[in-house]
Amino acid sequence: MRVSSVRNLIPRAKIFTAKRNAPMRFYHYSDEEVEDESFPSEWYEKAFSKLTNLSHLLKNVDLVDGKLVNVSDHSRVYDGSLEQKVSSFKSLARTFIGCPSMQEMMKKNVVQALADVQCEQPVFFSKASEREPITVDSLTKVSNFLNVSAQQRKLVRQSICVQVTKYPIWTGAIEEILNGLKSEIDFLNCRCPNKEIKMAQQIVTTCQKFLESATSYDPESTSWMRLKGVDSPASHKWEDVLEMFSDFINCLCEETKLTSEVKKLEVMKEGLYQIRDAFIDKNIGYKETRHQESLVHKKLSKTLGHSSRCVFTLLLYYLYGSVWDIEVELCGGVYAIGRGDKFRLCMGKILTSNEQNMVHSGVKQLSRALGLFKFVWETAGMKGDLEVQGHLWCIGAKNKSFIYRNNMFFLHSVSC
Repeated sequence: MRVSSVRNLIPRAKIFTAKRNAPMRFYHYSDEEVEDESFPSEWYEKAFSKLTNLSHLLKNVDLVDGKLVNVSDHSRVYDGSLEQKVSSFKSLARTFIGCPSMQEMMKKNVVQALADVQCEQPVFFSKASEREPITVDSLTKVSNFLNVSAQQRKLVRQSICVQVTKYPIWTGAIEEILNGLKSEIDFLNCRCPNKEIKMAQQIVTTCQKFLESATSYDPESTSWMRLKGVDSPASHKWEDVLEMFSDFINCLCEETKLTSEVKKLEVMKEGLYQIRDAFIDKNIGYKETRHQESLVHKKLSKTLGHSSRCVFTLLLYYLYGSVWDIEVELCGGVYAIGRGDKFRLCMGKILTSNEQNMVHSGVKQLSRALGLFKFVWETAGMKGDLEVQGHLWCIGAKNKSFIYRNNMFFLHSVSC
């Protein structure tokens, strides 16, 4: 099936693209929010047939953290045509989610699960803007979404930076990036080796050795007071890693399969620049080593700002042990409940199948996004309690609700 044939089913106004810098807004329960036009039943029937065919084709693959992945074994899939089909499938599904019959079905699903009279009006994903995707890659984006004030952002930055710039978090995030890169580069070198990939292999191996010297400490081999080691030619600084990251980026800048990884290297260069004069290895003695670690923490927490994507990467590692930006397929919104002292954040994901491993993968991704937004809400000291909900859609699913990590999730069936 050609992707173009699917796209022809979607009116131009219905092909949604991410407005990555647009601020989000709060929503209140109102019938006026339902503004999307509906289409003739014949259109939905024809489009649903295409949607079903795509679902069978894409049964085991999905976009995870912006990368095409075989959910069955968590392996990366390098197939541009298949990735386009996934994008077309999700764009078409967004149109169905906005149609009146789907809205009514979702409303019943939520009301039945919550037994909440306040949910009797259509409140979520009813507008096209609520069904747009968003890449969450900075605290600024999260704060814009939640309407966090400038004063509250200062509080968020101060609170978060103290935690996420600690030495084990910093080195752990760098290690996670390098391990992921090495795995991808080794695979590409086996599949399509070239000079740049081979050079990148050498750089990542050297970086990992540097990092090992920054994290492993043997009290039997290093004295408590070896201050002269600071002046030793064998001692390395974080500036050496900064230079290797720059070389790394130059080697991989034209490797389209590693675009997200290269961007993450660029992000971490901000932090490396701030600590470039700090020593990285352990042969300088225990006491001086602890001083250098404290220096790294102090410089990073002082210099990295609220809008820093480096801080955001460290926060993701601190919360989830992952460094990759979070892709939210339906951004949803924050809805005021009752008198306004309680709020509900709804976000969603479209699944290519209702297989158990696919549903579990989607729930985990949504849970990370929802947890991040709630963490920032609470850190900012926002007024009112924030309840979070995850919504998932796929063809052939049975409408149901369930609890995952103390949060409510809904699985909705896509139908015409």
